[in-house]
Amino acid sequence: MNMSKTILLRGRVVGGGSEPLVCAPLVARDLDGLRAEASAVLSKGPDLLEWRVDFFEALDDVARMVEAARELRRIAAELPLIYTRRSIREGGQPIRASEDAVSRGIEAVCAEGVVDFVDCELSSEPEHFRRAQQAAKSCGALLIASFHDFQRTPGPAELAERFDKAQQLGADLAKVAVMPRELDDVLTLLQSTLDASRRVSMPLITMSMGPYGALTRLIGWMFGSTVSFAVGASASAPGQIPIEELRTVLGVLQRSLAAR
Repeated sequence: MNMSKTILLRGRVVGGGSEPLVCAPLVARDLDGLRAEASAVLSKGPDLLEWRVDFFEALDDVARMVEAARELRRIAAELPLIYTRRSIREGGQPIRASEDAVSRGIEAVCAEGVVDFVDCELSSEPEHFRRAQQAAKSCGALLIASFHDFQRTPGPAELAERFDKAQQLGADLAKVAVMPRELDDVLTLLQSTLDASRRVSMPLITMSMGPYGALTRLIGWMFGSTVSFAVGASASAPGQIPIEELRTVLGVLQRSLAAR
C-alpha cells in the first residue's frame, strides 16, 4: 500500500513503505514499572513505542515526567517514541493534572528532544492543541491529531471531517479509533480509511476497537492505515492483539499479496 506522503523517522518509514508499523503501548504507573515494562516490550520487537502518560501517576510533576522521558529514551535507544496523553473523554485515565500542567509536560519533554511523535486530540481546546503543535515542531517531533469514539462508529461524512480537520490544522498524521456495534461499522471504518488515503496528504492511523475491530488491526494497512497497535505487555485499548500473533498474521497476508 503506497501512501501519498512518506515520513522517514529513525530509519523507519511511516507512510509510503511497508505497512503497518507495529506499535506497543506502555501503561506503567511509575518509573520502576516503566523501566520493566519497556524492557519486556522491546524484547518482542515492536517498530514503535507509545508512552501513555495518562496512566503515569506523576503526570502533574513536570520534573519527574522529564526524568521518566529521558530514561525511556535511554531504554528505547533508536526506537521511535510516541508521547500520548489520552483524555478521559476519549477513553483515557482520570488524572490529577490540569490541562495547563499537561501542556507544560508536553513542552518540557519535547524540549529534551527525547520523543518523536506527540499525540494531541482534535477535541482539545485550541490553545492546548496549538501548544502541543508548537512543542512538537520545536524539537522536530511529528504531531498526530487524533480522534477516539469508544461508543460508536460515526458515519462516513463525519469520519471524513475528522481526517480533513487534522490536515487543515497542520498535523503530520491523522489518527481515528472508533467502536463498532456491528460488522457493518468495521466496513465503514475501512472504506473511510481508503477514501481518506486517496484524498489527504498525510499518513493515517485508523482502527476499530473491541472484538469486531480486531479485524482492522490485521488488515487495516491494506486500506491505508500505517500503524497497528499491539500488546507488548499490557493493552491500552480493547481489541489489541499480542505482537507475536499480529506479526504471524501480517506475514501470511503480506506473502499472499506479494504472490499476486
